[in-house]
Amino acid sequence: MTRYLISFDDGAMTFPEEELPEVAKASHEVVRQAQDAGVWVFGGGLESQQASVVATDGTVTDGPYPETKAVLGGFSIIDVPAREDALEWAARIAAACRCAQEVREIMPEASV
Repeated sequence: MTRYLISFDDGAMTFPEEELPEVAKASHEVVRQAQDAGVWVFGGGLESQQASVVATDGTVTDGPYPETKAVLGGFSIIDVPAREDALEWAARIAAACRCAQEVREIMPEASV
């Protein structure tokens, strides 16, 4: 099995505020389906775009920065046999959240 990151940019969820309960219900249903299918690892929306960057020397800088074009708004991590499966789950999430999703394969853990 391979883990995939399914994510969307902050601000991508553009629908009328009164539809939020319906979108939340649909999103939670997709998560429940992924849990029932045994592919759900973890996920969630990000509370704030206030990021801190910690350099190799320990210096902390607050961001995001003006040159940042997009910031992460939320994500899901799933564990599925093939990329095609990840794309199918991304399609379900996109429909529920009403916004496009980006799919990336996560590198396998190094064996120690």
